[in-house]
Amino acid sequence: MAFSFFFRDVPALETAAQAMIEQTQGQSRIRVWVAGCAMGQEVYTLAILLAERMHYFAFQNLVIYASDIEKDFGDIVNRGEYEWGDIERIPDNLRDKYFAETGKAGVFAINSILRSRVTFVHHDLLTLTPVCEEVSLIVCKNVLLHFQPEERIEVFRMFHKTLSRNGILANENTQKLPEEVKGLFQQVSNDSQVYRKVEGGR
Repeated sequence: MAFSFFFRDVPALETAAQAMIEQTQGQSRIRVWVAGCAMGQEVYTLAILLAERMHYFAFQNLVIYASDIEKDFGDIVNRGEYEWGDIERIPDNLRDKYFAETGKAGVFAINSILRSRVTFVHHDLLTLTPVCEEVSLIVCKNVLLHFQPEERIEVFRMFHKTLSRNGILANENTQKLPEEVKGLFQQVSNDSQVYRKVEGGR
């Protein structure tokens, strides 16, 4: 479940980020939940994409909850330190802007502004209890494919309840929504598994 890398599935993340930004204009508190964050590559990819698209003050209103069932990932996510092999696929301009050498050979740290927006939470999705309420964007990739079909359905229902009005859900691109929950979400783009919450959907 820990497999991920920086700038994986960027088109879907860009679609989700833009949809969320349009939906949260003027809000004083914006919550994002990356469920199954592994070692933080996807979390910080999303943070970079949001930082590039949001106004400075709007970005300061953002909190990204990065959750995983593996407690050990918390230290890695909180430090935000990665080896060159982890970050080399990031576009040069963004890598230079958001990462700096730590003084440890071949180790780079993401900058403090992005790191301050991320909070790691030890969490088991199968408790069906969200990390917080009124979330504007949920990203859940490379996790639900390990669950049983019935478990996936219940997790999607929990996501629907957790999202704020017109909130956005980004799912793994290879995993379509189960038929049982398609009425809860409307697809944002035909090119990606990114959805908007349907109020009163069933």
